[in-house]
Amino acid sequence: MNTEYLKNISNFFVAGINYKKSDACVRGQFAISNEQYANVLQKAALQGLNEVFILSTCNRTEIYGFANNSSQLIEILCSETLGNSDAFKEAAYIKNGIEAIEHAFNVGAGLDSQILGDYEIVGQLKTAVKFSKQHRFVGAFTERLVNCVLQSSKLIKNNTELSGGTVSVSFAAVQYIKQVVANPSSKNILLLGVGKIGRNTCKNLVDYLETDKITLINRSPKKAEELAKELGLQSASLQNLPGEIAKADIILVATNSPEPTILKEHVEGKGEKLIIDLSIPYNVHEGAQQLPNVQMVNVDELSKLKDETLRMRMAEVPKAKAIIAEVMGEFKEWYEMRRHVPMLKDLKVKSKELYTHPSYSNPTTTCPKKIDTQIQRVLNETAGKIKVQNQRGCQYLAALNDFINAKN
Repeated sequence: MNTEYLKNISNFFVAGINYKKSDACVRGQFAISNEQYANVLQKAALQGLNEVFILSTCNRTEIYGFANNSSQLIEILCSETLGNSDAFKEAAYIKNGIEAIEHAFNVGAGLDSQILGDYEIVGQLKTAVKFSKQHRFVGAFTERLVNCVLQSSKLIKNNTELSGGTVSVSFAAVQYIKQVVANPSSKNILLLGVGKIGRNTCKNLVDYLETDKITLINRSPKKAEELAKELGLQSASLQNLPGEIAKADIILVATNSPEPTILKEHVEGKGEKLIIDLSIPYNVHEGAQQLPNVQMVNVDELSKLKDETLRMRMAEVPKAKAIIAEVMGEFKEWYEMRRHVPMLKDLKVKSKELYTHPSYSNPTTTCPKKIDTQIQRVLNETAGKIKVQNQRGCQYLAALNDFINAKN
């Protein structure tokens, strides 16, 4: 099936859901595994689509590609997900053309991340496109676009402070651990409470510390067991709290108990402990906080770091946008010139035909190298004129006329 006509920029779409309009339960229905990804690409091929990639993370699922319309992409994506296309469309954003391209740049820069400036998305984008490329669904347009997005992201990271500091309490806690604990992935970590904050903290621990030496305890043990199973961690009952505290090097508290959960007798004489209390009210007894073997950090201290960082990052957004605009301009220029490639190829063929046509006088030289040089000169001049003024038909005829005159 010939679908080259689709390769117009207006037929390039992104359709997606993210944390802004859908919660984790909804997003989970549209998460895509590698097997599902491969199946989506197979179905895309059956419909004649050949430039498609899917970005699926905990915060978003997006499908990019050339298509007749956005529904075509949504339908093949949702044919492999737990959620259906109607539910997807209710929470989806759909962009095409330049808006879709700008969205890709914003995502790659971390401007669309739940944590502003979070560059974890760069690795996820590379992985997504690599998978699509391995299945031959990355063409010249997609490859150039993604390379420009990555180039822009790198420039932003190197020339702005958009990724400096930390901007969520749960993320700030993990970054604090990375800063003050040597080789944190080797430490025993205990997380108390797996509500919203605890769950986010747990995922950040796994993602950013790259460790599975984490034990979860929750008042409702089933929740701890389910999260531990999902992430490949361990869980323990509340009755075993004293023993788990004694074994832990790092303790994070994200409970909502009105009374302290960690008492002085839990940690006294039990070795060096870093305790991070994310609870309101605080869930670490004051007596425990003052022990010489306890290094204590509370949510207020982390929030100060978070708020200052967020203000700093927001101030860097205009700089990031300016970099994106510049690299996007280069991409659009490449795209416009690429549109003229078929015409320039045809011009090259016609020029060679004219050079040997008996209706014209004999060429001044029969040297193939000189002939090719002359043809290339005409092509270069024509491309330059089109770049300044997009009049392909006129430039085509003018180029042939210049070539004929040059022959005679």
